[in-house]
Amino acid sequence: MRLPRILAPRVTASAHCDLPCGVYDPAQARIEAESVKMICEKYQANTDPEFRTRAIIIKEQRAELVKHHLWVLWTDYFKATHFEKYPQLHQMFNEATKLAGAGGVKGSLDPATADKLLAKIDEISKIFWETKKA
Repeated sequence: MRLPRILAPRVTASAHCDLPCGVYDPAQARIEAESVKMICEKYQANTDPEFRTRAIIIKEQRAELVKHHLWVLWTDYFKATHFEKYPQLHQMFNEATKLAGAGGVKGSLDPATADKLLAKIDEISKIFWETKKA
């Protein structure tokens, strides 16, 4: 079905995401990863089964948010020119999202695993801020 000419758009806009807000920051992933680490530490310090069950549920939700925020950076913020300049970036994102997944913090309650995730987010963050300065 074609729109009547009067209703057809006069200007075509394009953007790198659904809403061209331009607000990206790896801090969003880091905050969720910090939450995962704290939950792991609290889980280790508490023997109450109900508390532990809730901790696992919340940890897994936060880990999913880490992956979401990383994917947004990976797929919406970073462009081909960034990947050319930083060829390790794809691998870094792959490793970070794996650390946020079942093979990482979702499958572990060890704060050391959360530390590995935080370190990987820091590596991505360093490159992110270098690209913002350029």
